[in-house]
Amino acid sequence: MQFPIDPFQHTVKKPINCCGVGLHSGRTVNLTIIPASANSGIRFRRTDLPQNPTVKAHMDKVVDTRLATTIGEGGAIIATTEHLLAAMNSFGIDNALIELDSAEVPIMDGSADPFMHLLRSAGKQRLLQCRKMLKITKEIQYSEDDKHITVCPYNGFKVTGEIAFDDTLIRNQSYSIDLSTERFIKEISRARTFGYVEQVEELWANGLALGGTLENVIAIHWNRKSVLNEDGLRYKNEFIRHKVLDIIGDMTLLGCPMLGHVTAYKSGHTQHLAFMHAIADSPDCWELVEMKKNGPHAVFEQVFADSREAAEGFLMPLLKKTPATTP
Repeated sequence: MQFPIDPFQHTVKKPINCCGVGLHSGRTVNLTIIPASANSGIRFRRTDLPQNPTVKAHMDKVVDTRLATTIGEGGAIIATTEHLLAAMNSFGIDNALIELDSAEVPIMDGSADPFMHLLRSAGKQRLLQCRKMLKITKEIQYSEDDKHITVCPYNGFKVTGEIAFDDTLIRNQSYSIDLSTERFIKEISRARTFGYVEQVEELWANGLALGGTLENVIAIHWNRKSVLNEDGLRYKNEFIRHKVLDIIGDMTLLGCPMLGHVTAYKSGHTQHLAFMHAIADSPDCWELVEMKKNGPHAVFEQVFADSREAAEGFLMPLLKKTPATTP
């Protein structure tokens, strides 16, 4: 079977940087993305802390899922990782070192678009090693009250999301994307984070969202019929498109690309983390495969004869479940 996926790992072609503010701290953040070697994955480095500690972008490093996805280790945390990781996932970056001098990835305009522009300006560098991917072979389900997420076998990475709100503006929205760089740029990357005005005001009162403005957050009016942003919405269904963007970003924390169709209903960062642990706990429902070049096409070869061997050997701690500290 032929797969329209590049079989080789990639990193950025050259260092690139940007500057913005942290959504919650309101502090200026300088961020640099640096090329990295094959099989090193995506790592964050806090240059403002003693000894410049590094934290791997992995589900085992998630320490908080309230409001955003925060990873951390040994006292070093990096918040609001999902938009940058969504851009890197969609651009096909497997390995990179991300340096920043604050505890938050800058919010930029509230979407993944500025990060995608940054990555495109740097370009990609092909590495000699082939990609290893998590291939879903049987359906895996996760549910929490009325929220649920499912992944089914699929020859690619597809995400379908649905949300349901009581207000007039959002109501029920659904969206599906068969992920590619081009489709992400066109359909998803510009979708911004959103919230109700009174929620933002409450966050301000509690010393949070200090960097949140109408330049980086869609503020839903008290009447629930419109937004306060003068330029309105970028897409008619921008709300669900941003939720799908969040799923793409959070799924990057699996540690390797996934082949499967994810379907999510009313999910958020907390459910995304629990769902990744559900995948790790279901080794009979996936295989670890390595891409190989076969003429002009990419094919997959199973790395382990038994997915349990992968779960207990090479893939651990790639998908190892350890207790996450979620305050």
